[in-house]
Amino acid sequence: MKIVRLFTVAALALALAACNKDGEKRVPSGIISVDATIGTMTKVAYSGNSSAFETGDNLTLTAWTGSNTAVPEQRVVDRVNHTLTSGEWVPATQIKWADMVTPHYFIAVSPVRNIASFTADAYTLDPSADKFQQSDLLIATRLDGLVADDHRVELVFDHAMAKLNVNLTFRDQWTALPKENPEAPDTEALVASVSATGKTTATVNYLSKAVTATGDASAIAMNKLANANWTTLMVPQTGFRTVTIVLSGNDEWLGGNGTFVYNAPADITLESGKITTLNLILGRDQIVLADNGITITDWATGVSLPDGEAVIPEED
Repeated sequence: MKIVRLFTVAALALALAACNKDGEKRVPSGIISVDATIGTMTKVAYSGNSSAFETGDNLTLTAWTGSNTAVPEQRVVDRVNHTLTSGEWVPATQIKWADMVTPHYFIAVSPVRNIASFTADAYTLDPSADKFQQSDLLIATRLDGLVADDHRVELVFDHAMAKLNVNLTFRDQWTALPKENPEAPDTEALVASVSATGKTTATVNYLSKAVTATGDASAIAMNKLANANWTTLMVPQTGFRTVTIVLSGNDEWLGGNGTFVYNAPADITLESGKITTLNLILGRDQIVLADNGITITDWATGVSLPDGEAVIPEED
């Protein structure tokens, strides 16, 4: 577990000078400092499950007093952006407690966003590979009411998005079996694209960390990790059932090409902070689930879904 402290530039200088007689560093009176807890499952990685914050990453911090059920118009810290620089979170402007005794409440969002609403903020997913990190929306809250005497504000970030992985295996439809080697391993068919049919817009409630999908479903192009392994971030939603695989570049006399569609018999879980992995076997004009089928894993442990199959759609 890595701890990254969040200071203002001025506060950092004061903190270095403010030591007690034993040499222990103290937080200067009135200055807010934050410990952002960064674990190995905090930030998405394009290849793999997760990674830690890196130099240049950023977040937006908001703090207020009054009630922890609503963010007022007048705030102690109003959406102040911070950038991770040399191991320290450096804010754009100095941040301080309103006083030393009043409970304060906190919301942090990463990456930096122009937050228009704290309870129904419009979000649009960009699932492309070059926007993968930016689309991994992270939210941290402290709604238990902290006072200045507590000094540091510890924040733990959660993923707002879900992650979908599709792993493909292939039957011997695409494999030439020479007489001298009948046990030759199956050859992978060449995959041109994989897409998931789902919604890409949502509203986000930062107080509750709830994401509500909006709009209509459309084909979401997944990102290629390898010929048989594809991934994307997804807006958490119900009603997700369809994945489409397009084959191209294969010998027409040896397996050939085609469009394969997997339609699950029940909704496939897409939940904030969880990775849904769909394992499919292609061949003989159909798709079936592998023995390990569909699994939901951490970011948090989930459930398995029943088997199903997909077929090439009939031409009109």
